[in-house]
Order: sequence, then C-alpha cells, then structure tokens
Amino acid sequence: MADVPQREFVDSAVLARLSRLAFLPRGPVIGNTAGQHKSPHRGSSVEFAEYRKYVQGDDIRHVDWRVYGRTDRFYMKEFEADTNMRCMLLVDCSRSMAFGEAGKTKFDYARRMAATLAHLLTRQGDSVGLMCFSDQIVHEIPPRHKASHLGHIFNALANTNPEGTTNLSKILHEAAEKISRRALVIVFSDFFTSIPDLLNCFKHIQFRKHDLAVFHLLHDEEVNFRFDRPTRFADMETSFSMITDPATVRELYVTELDRYLDDIKRGCAEFQVDYQRTLLSLNYEEVLADFLLQRMGRPRSTTDASPAGTSAP
Repeated sequence: MADVPQREFVDSAVLARLSRLAFLPRGPVIGNTAGQHKSPHRGSSVEFAEYRKYVQGDDIRHVDWRVYGRTDRFYMKEFEADTNMRCMLLVDCSRSMAFGEAGKTKFDYARRMAATLAHLLTRQGDSVGLMCFSDQIVHEIPPRHKASHLGHIFNALANTNPEGTTNLSKILHEAAEKISRRALVIVFSDFFTSIPDLLNCFKHIQFRKHDLAVFHLLHDEEVNFRFDRPTRFADMETSFSMITDPATVRELYVTELDRYLDDIKRGCAEFQVDYQRTLLSLNYEEVLADFLLQRMGRPRSTTDASPAGTSAP
C-alpha cells in the first residue's frame, strides 16, 4: 500500500499495531469488488453454501459428482461470494465538538479515530467515504477503495473546523437515504439531541439495512461534573449561559445524565446499533482496538465510562 499521507492526526505506529486486527462487518455486505467479507449473493469463494439443481449452461466443474453417483441427478455446489465492505464515516463538526483543551477536543479525537479507521479499511481492500456535518453536510466524499482516495479523506478532515450548530437527526436521515447500498455507517458525535428523534434515525438506518456503529464522545468534565466553585456554563452553539453553584445542581445533573445515557444505550440495543461510549481521557488506540476485537467476536478490555458515583448502564 502507498505511504500514509503525513497528517498530525495520523500516527503510523498506531496504524501498524492496529493493522494486525481485521475490521469485520456484522452480517453480509454488498460491495463493488472482490474482497474478504461475506456477501448475500452467491459466487465462487472457498466456503460452501448450498446445493441447487443443474440448469443448462451451468459450468460442469461445479457439479457434485458424489451426489450424482448416489442420486443419478446433477446438483451444483454454490459458495458464498466474497466482496468488499462499504463504509461511510460521519464526523460531527458542530461547535460543541470544540469542547476540550487545545489539540484535545472532541473533534480532534473524532478526527484521529476516523482517519485511522479509514486507513485500516483501505488497507484491507474495503471502500471508505466521509461526511463531515454540522446542521448541514460540510464535506461529502463517496466510498472508494483505492489507496490514493485516503488523501482526499485526510484533506477534508484537515480542512474542517468545528463550528455552527448541529442538526444530527436531519443529517442521519439524509445519510440513510444518500447511502444507497448496504454499508457500515460509523458516527462520531457527542449526540446532544432529542433521544426520540435520534432513535427514529436509528430505525430509519436499520430499515435501509445498514450496519450502524456510533462513538459517543464525552469529555471527562461533562461526565464527572467535578466543579467546586461558582461557574459560568455556556452553550457552545447558542448565546445561552448561566452562572451557578455546581453543588446545588450536581445531584440533578448526574440524575439527568444517567437517564440520558441509559436511554441512548437502550435505544442502540433495540435497533442493533454498535454503541461505543468514549471519554476523551481514554487512549484512542485502545478504544479502536476494543472496537475491532468486539467486531471479531472477542471480549472488550475496557469498560464503559460512567458518571462519578453511578454504575454503568
């Protein structure tokens, strides 16, 4: 494979270590070229699928002569067709994704993860595309499997800054329709939106038969709420702000946060969404390794993050 384009959010050492793990879809996929994943169509790979009766014009090399010897009838052996996976990476670039320290914001974290997964997918011959979005789609790159395609994805990620408001539900509904063929859809966002609206999006994506995975990015301060003096809290996407004593609102905040996280996790389970709650303090390489291992059917090594004083849902 061609050299990885040099970007500050692409770590060659991380890529080398993660490349030892396969990136697997859940269930059959539909792609454009021969690859390593199961397809719902029949083909001529090495894994036997089923028999069917011979019809005139079939290649006699696939006749099962042992079955013919027992039944005096011609039966053809069919195999699972292998194909490449199509993946669309959706990266939230609304203003709330700028939360965090310089160089360590939610968007910085999402960009590193998206770039790393794009490289891993391309390396194993799969097609990968990108959507960066706020209240509209800022960048849209259709899935391709060529190594040179990575440069376009990395350029888009490098030239995107978190700004503007978000309309996550609108974007997810739009993406469900835009991605016309069955694909793996991976969303990186802080998911600050109406839970019923979000679950309707998941239902839509499930109806379109896409395999959906979401990385729910949260800053440790949002989860732990360890503020100990009067603080001004400002909405990063509107002009709203308020000054309050954290001690007076902490209990209510943690209760509401727990409810919000529970609702998202239950909704993801209901609509078969691969849910990954991720704190920015976690090493992104370990988070991706856990994700890939989970896809390979092996247990995760880390646990979901949960607010201080609460249990993970």
